[in-house]
Order: sequence, then C-alpha cells, then structure tokens
Amino acid sequence: MSTSSALIAVFDVGKTNAKLTLIDPAVGQEVWSTRRANNIVQGPACRELDIVAIEAWLLESLRNAPGRERIAVIVPIAHGAAAVLVDRAGEVVVAPDYEDPCFDEASAEYLPLRDNYSLTFSPSLPAGLNLGRQLFYLQTLRVELFQRAAHVLLYPQYWSWRLSGAMATEVTSLGTHTDLWRPHEQAYSSLARKQGWARMLPPQRSAADRLGRIRQSVADTTGLSAACEVACGIHDSNASYLRFLMDREREAFTVVSSGTWTIVMANRGDLRRLIERRDMLANVNAFGAPVATARYMGGREYEAIAQSSDEPTVDAVIEVLSQGAIALPSFASAGPYAGRPGCLEGAESLQGTQRAALATVYSALMTAVLIESLGTAGEIFVDGPLARNPLFARLLAACVPVGTVRTYPEGGGTRVAAHLAGLPSPAQGALHSVVPLRLPGLLEYQANWRHRLQEK
Repeated sequence: MSTSSALIAVFDVGKTNAKLTLIDPAVGQEVWSTRRANNIVQGPACRELDIVAIEAWLLESLRNAPGRERIAVIVPIAHGAAAVLVDRAGEVVVAPDYEDPCFDEASAEYLPLRDNYSLTFSPSLPAGLNLGRQLFYLQTLRVELFQRAAHVLLYPQYWSWRLSGAMATEVTSLGTHTDLWRPHEQAYSSLARKQGWARMLPPQRSAADRLGRIRQSVADTTGLSAACEVACGIHDSNASYLRFLMDREREAFTVVSSGTWTIVMANRGDLRRLIERRDMLANVNAFGAPVATARYMGGREYEAIAQSSDEPTVDAVIEVLSQGAIALPSFASAGPYAGRPGCLEGAESLQGTQRAALATVYSALMTAVLIESLGTAGEIFVDGPLARNPLFARLLAACVPVGTVRTYPEGGGTRVAAHLAGLPSPAQGALHSVVPLRLPGLLEYQANWRHRLQEK
C-alpha cells in the first residue's frame, strides 16, 4: 500500500467513551469516526473494565469502516491508571476499574511501601487511581487470582497486544500516577521492583514504535489487510500534549486536555511547585521527560453541575453572575479539593442553558486555579471537549492573569496520529486565538469564588 493512499485508525479508549477514527494523513483530515459508551462489569475480585464488549465493538467497527482495506496502521490510545493482567497462556486474569473503592481496603499496608513523592511525583490517590494500589490489593487480598498472572499490560498496550500479539510497556502510561516509575531516573520505583511487578511488565518501547502486523484472526474478522500494523500506543492526555510538544519542545506552554478528566500540563514547568495533597503530579511525555501536571475530574464535575447537554450562552452566563449562583468543589473523587462535598448555592431556579453556563464558569475557574498553581507561562492550548464548548476558552482567557488562550481546530489530532503511526505528518492546522469574554462582574465573582474556597 502506498503511503499516499494509507489510512490511520486511531482507537481511543477513554474512561467514559471509546472512539474509532479513520484519518487520512495525505489531506490531514478525519474521514470517519464512530463511538460507544463504556460500561463497568463486576468481576470475581473487583469491578472491571468491560474489555470484552469494547473489543467486540472495535472489531465490528473496523469491519464496517469505509475504506478498511486502506488502513495501514492502528494507533491505540487509552486512559491512565489502568492495566490488564494476563496469564502465560494469553488469557485475561483481571482488568480492574480504578474507581472501585475496594482498593482502599489495602491502603493501610500499602501506603508505607510507596516510594517518596519527591522520587515518583505520584500523589497518594483514592481507590485505585494509583495503579500500584490495584496491584497490591490483588497480590495480598486476592492471592490466588494474582498468582495466575504473568504479565501486566498498561491499558494502551493491552489493546496493541490484542491487535498484534506483541507485548510492550510505554512510558507515558507508566508515568501516570502509578507509583511504579521514577521520572528523573527513568527507572522503576523501589516498590515496583520489591513487589516483583517490574518483572511482569514487558520490555519498554516508544509510543510510535510499530509492534508488528495485526493478528491473522483480526484480519479475518475485520477484512483489514494482513499487512496492517499496530503502533505501541500512548496515554490519552499525553497524546493531546504531544501535538503541541512536537513543535515547541523548548518553549514554555500549557495544555488543557479535557474529557472525563481536565488535565493541565505545563511544558518546562518547575516540578518543585508540585504539592502532593493538591493532586499535582509529574506526568511523563512521549520522550520520557517529566511534565508538571495538575488536574481534576472536569468532565464528571461539569455533568454533575449542568445536568443536561444544553450549550451555555452569554446571556445565561450573565444571568448566573447577576444571581450570584455559585458551584463550589468538589463533585468528584479526585482533584485539588477532593474530600470536600460539592455544593450549589443560588442555583435552584437555573435550568438548561443557565445550568450549562454555571458548569462552564465553574470549569473555567477551576482550570485557572490549576494553571496558576503550576506557575505556567506562555501560550495556553485548550484541547478536547472543552475546546468545543462555545464559552469555556473565552471565560478561561478572562480569568487567567497571563497567557494567550488558543484552541486547536476540529480534527487537530491528525498530525499526532500520523506521527505515532510513523507516517508523514500533515502540516499543523491554524490555531484559533481566543478573545476573552470580559463580562461585568466576572472578576468580582472569581474573587468571591476563591474566597469561598478558602473558607471551606
């Protein structure tokens, strides 16, 4: 297949949804996509990711994809804090869901074993958000099940293995608050080595490495060419970050990657600013370098406040400000204010677009706090669903003291997909500069919101 006719299939498994997108790198455009909502199932040891249903949907979607015979490379992308344990025969043992509170049962024994935060930059998080806690729970409280496992496959690489049959480990998922990695040393943590988990992780490969051709069974089921290859894959927020890093590695800039999580990553940020209790961490980029990061479960919190799919309007934001309606964190189990009960005040009469406006204002205020906590400089790039919100970026631009806010065009992931697939990358699309939405009373509202945070 010639490079000029090749398509890339990007398989993106988020916590909430899975998406399959076909990209034509020759024209730099997405040409087709489909998505599904993900579910959680109950397993013998814990709640589990529904990998069986996701795989069945993926294979069916590939079979029905237009131009499937032109797909040259499949690029897996997946969320962090997830791994699948596999036995020596290639059978799945367990695919834990990091939100299952059962993992807290192991915390008392687990916490003293963790490497110091100054070495891993991995904060202690609830439930199974530290992958190490998931593994420790299984190893100590589900002994018989854990002893069946021979391999620990990080989530993007689980999918590259299912598609290609080749096992690998990749650093962006390894460095996502797992407790398993020391980013400055580019080495496994003492915890990972002492517990024997490092031996269960396959050899490390680069995110853009091709692991091999698809399994014959995948080719037979989907109708894809047997010559189609599979890339190693990458952590989802790092995929968003990479599209900006490719041209700006030596510059200071900030990426706001949104989805279930809103993750703020500061290129060339100072790791000394990270505070463990504020859920700040060092992610690890595709080239192995640590990245100062702050985050909260922005998608979950937005949904909890908005309670609908309506879009916000400027008039609705003005109504929220004039009524003094306010949302105070936290509406999810993670982030800088985790443990505080979220509350709404003065929101009883708000409906539809007004609730969406309140959720958008809240998201902009929270994101501004995270950006300032990292001490970031340079341009601020908004990516993901929040970039498609008609007012979020404009409100954010009005709420941050420095930095130009810009959004990426629709389909802006084509360039990074081509890079990860090892195909010629299209030219970067034009970034859209954002005009701040400077509404009367907004800065006073922001000051009051921050004051209320300090009171709680």
